[in-house]
Amino acid sequence: MHWMQDGLALIEPYIAAYGSFAIFVIIYFEALGAPLPGESALVAIAALATKGDINLVHALFAAFCGAVLGDSTGYAIGHFGGRPLLLRFGHYIKLTPERLTRIETMFRVHGAWIVMGARFVNVLRQLNGLVAGAVAMPWPRFLVANTIGAAAWVLVWGVGPYLAVDWFKEFFN
Repeated sequence: MHWMQDGLALIEPYIAAYGSFAIFVIIYFEALGAPLPGESALVAIAALATKGDINLVHALFAAFCGAVLGDSTGYAIGHFGGRPLLLRFGHYIKLTPERLTRIETMFRVHGAWIVMGARFVNVLRQLNGLVAGAVAMPWPRFLVANTIGAAAWVLVWGVGPYLAVDWFKEFFN
């Protein structure tokens, strides 16, 4: 649990100083693919909100918007250039044309569930939009799944810790 406490200590001052805007930026760029601490940022929101240092509703709304817009930007990048890039550079991540075909088939059948579930899995969360766009998942279907997944993720990692703050205090004291 020390790694979580260290992560919170690292980002909490930025969230306290810049508020909801910092949350939006962190979550947006994480959803776009940058290795940023999304869950830690949401837990930091909860911790700051319990002390009254930040408005929880505003911060969670900013996180939700950042998540939806970040994945949507990734989708656009994937849609307009992702498949050729995946075919060209996929071998660096062991993505063969055959595997790409299997992924495309999975997205056609289970795309909405993959998009919603990937939000809760690190690395998949960062690649979610890019892959969905690259394999030509229909935009309206992606947007609905992305919105539902982002809302669930923000509520679990933002509201959950806020409601369980007394339990978390036991670990940090």
